[in-house]
Amino acid sequence: MQSPESSVIFANSNQSLRREAPSTSTILSPATFTANQTVPRYETHVMKSRTVFNTTIITPVIRCCFQLCHKLSGWKVNGTRPDLNHSVYVAAPHTSNWDFPLMLSICFTVGIQARWIGKHTLFPWPFAGLMFWLGGISVNRSKATNVVEQMQAQYKLRDRLELIITPEGTRSKVKEWKTGFYRIAMAAEVPLVLAAVHAPEKTVFISEPFYPTGDYEKDLIEIKKFYDGKIGARADRT
Repeated sequence: MQSPESSVIFANSNQSLRREAPSTSTILSPATFTANQTVPRYETHVMKSRTVFNTTIITPVIRCCFQLCHKLSGWKVNGTRPDLNHSVYVAAPHTSNWDFPLMLSICFTVGIQARWIGKHTLFPWPFAGLMFWLGGISVNRSKATNVVEQMQAQYKLRDRLELIITPEGTRSKVKEWKTGFYRIAMAAEVPLVLAAVHAPEKTVFISEPFYPTGDYEKDLIEIKKFYDGKIGARADRT
């Protein structure tokens, strides 16, 4: 893994936050693989290398189409994709079915090769190929190993993996976020990148990398500051 930078900056329309990034030794994995261990494959086809985000000819054409759509609709991006091969994107607030196509369009615009997690039952024949091509990752929750361990293995296997997770886990309004995004980042020893939708201004904000320290409660306070004042497509669910 690449060494974290000496500091990170979060910027939104109201404030800037600066915190020191920990050394790699402080980002501990609960089940770190050693050099002599073999990274297990939990599924025959957990994910595909070729997706809609990196397909020759097709990807540039789709990118141009989405850029035109954004220009006509007024949607814009505040921030850029961090130059990282491995990361976990935290996308919030998630309030509408329109979040998925919006996410896809933003990923094309800024060059994110997005991946998302789905239960293996969402990848049945003959639709599995399409789901994988759209960036899906099949995980089997019935196995003894949990999703965090399965994703840790995939980060070890892949030269590039940019996983996008909605921490609410549902389109409904929630009081508490699910912790999976944080546990995956810790286990895989990768940084978080925060992505916030602000529908009233038709803007998606993207942060600089945030390196988790292992203190979830403390880190969550800093993380949620980035989403303060951000309103999703359904304001009543934000």
